[in-house]
Amino acid sequence: MTITKAEIKATIERYINRNPDEGTELLPLLTTVEDSKNVCSRYSFPLHITCGAAVINDCGDVLMIHHRALDKWMLPGGHIEPGDLNLISACLRELREETDVRDEAAFSPIGMDMVPIDIDIHRIPENPAKGEPAHWHADMRYVFKTTYPVVNVQLEEVSAHAWHSPLNLHTPRLVRKVTLLTETELSR
Repeated sequence: MTITKAEIKATIERYINRNPDEGTELLPLLTTVEDSKNVCSRYSFPLHITCGAAVINDCGDVLMIHHRALDKWMLPGGHIEPGDLNLISACLRELREETDVRDEAAFSPIGMDMVPIDIDIHRIPENPAKGEPAHWHADMRYVFKTTYPVVNVQLEEVSAHAWHSPLNLHTPRLVRKVTLLTETELSR
């Protein structure tokens, strides 16, 4: 089963309902999803949907990987594949592929499985080795809780992993959201 445009649109709309201050910023994404033949394909340019996993441990730290091609620390995640059942399963598959963290070791906090914690649209540089022009990723970032799982990185794409403070995340909005969530979750 392939992830449909209807699912993506519904996910973005649920996200906007939860984060109304970001609605104006994401309206062009809804139009792009509607106008695209297959916005889930990594070959859909100038933009396609990706999924990222914000995995938080019991201490409130976030699992990050060092991505070889982009040479930077980021959340585990990546492209959607035709066999993915839905966005969250694509996210869990990418987490498993890049870090070997299994689905049973990562769970979504209550109410966080249907709505990403963040949707981030960011530019990806040209990659001549893959024949890819510079383009945009609309990254659906889902949050998962875990207790220190064994992490074995996929050396083909990932050179290292580390548990970082949410303050080290790459956008102020994601820092704010994950910090708020960790403070709320850790106080329970």
